Amino acid sequence: MYRAAVITVSDKGFSGEREDIGGPLVCQLLREAGFDIAYTSVVPDERESIEKELIHTADNLDMALTVTTGGTGFSPRDVTPEATVAVCHRLTPGIPEAMRHESLKVTKRAMLTRAQAGIRGKTLIINLPGSPKAIKENLGAILPALEHGLEMLRGKKCDCAGDGA
Repeated sequence: MYRAAVITVSDKGFSGEREDIGGPLVCQLLREAGFDIAYTSVVPDERESIEKELIHTADNLDMALTVTTGGTGFSPRDVTPEATVAVCHRLTPGIPEAMRHESLKVTKRAMLTRAQAGIRGKTLIINLPGSPKAIKENLGAILPALEHGLEMLRGKKCDCAGDGA
């Protein structure tokens, strides 16, 4: 079981104007997949705040996985992808590619997400959209592969020549 953090990026969620629906949904889906949700937070759509939380979950809390929800669109305040790229040491483009590919089967608007994914130390960081429907689609596309990726990232013995599933 891997420890995970979930960070909701939302001005209205941070101020209490709106109930956070996305973060709890991500927590539920990750728990169902066997993750231990060890940390959650809500931050405003401000690059510095997002970067600080991402660094905290990776460097201080040593999470295996940190998932953000929100801030991946075209709005001028949507800066989650930029914050993620700024703190990651290596990008993992296949993850957002797989998420967009799956979501494009449902809506052409899926191509408008700017979600990123990358690695900081031994933490995998993944951006999800804020929409509950998109959260389900995106996580559904990547969850089956995450355990293998985390095994490699965390230095556990794994069969890298497996069936590719």
